[in-house]
Amino acid sequence: MSDASYRDAIFSTPLDKMARFSFDETVVACFPDMIRRSVPGYGQILGMLGLIAQRHLRHGAHVYDLGCSLGAVGLALAGQLPKDAFSLTGIDLSPAMVERARETFATECPDHDIEVVEGDIRTFDYQPAGMIVLNFTLQFLSPEDRDDVLHKLYNALEPGGILVLSEKIKAGDEQDNAWLVERYHDFKRANGYSDLEISQKRTALENVLVPDTLEAHHERLARVGFARSLTWFQYLNFSSMIAFKEK
Repeated sequence: MSDASYRDAIFSTPLDKMARFSFDETVVACFPDMIRRSVPGYGQILGMLGLIAQRHLRHGAHVYDLGCSLGAVGLALAGQLPKDAFSLTGIDLSPAMVERARETFATECPDHDIEVVEGDIRTFDYQPAGMIVLNFTLQFLSPEDRDDVLHKLYNALEPGGILVLSEKIKAGDEQDNAWLVERYHDFKRANGYSDLEISQKRTALENVLVPDTLEAHHERLARVGFARSLTWFQYLNFSSMIAFKEK
């Protein structure tokens, strides 16, 4: 099958009834292309995860990748860390994502201790971990659920553990936020999306992806127990933060 078969064209034709965005088989088929053309800085964030782990992850500690989709975090860590440096559990609600991720890990890094389970990160029974990654996942949870989830993750982290949280964000100032959104749409146009695709996807994500401000994220991290957090990456209205649990 050619690469063109995997191009994201989900919103390229007018839809009579706009469906809510979901991570179904259609999205799975084009997900790498969708992420590459829709999330500014995604590759840079992935590339840094191994370096962050080398600095902060206790050798042999467990890692969780929550909302793991096709397993990009596990692949990034496996590409930069030896097989005995960590074990990893990826969790995703989408059966199609889980199946494809399992196939990818079995092919690409069979010697690493990586598993993928179908589950809900809100109710999962977490074991002690040295690193937890939420790459553009929290934003899809109801705002009412976010404190509870992060509190569970704080409790699951070992002393000295880290949480990496990447999110689409909004600016607190309305004018600043409008500028960021407009430039993000320019970014998508430059990557080949039409105005129709941009508009229809935005409508499909309405009330599905609900962004917070950076300030709200850091306030929440402090509220659930993290004594220190910082923003280490931002590209337009996409950002990544790291939170540290005290030793």
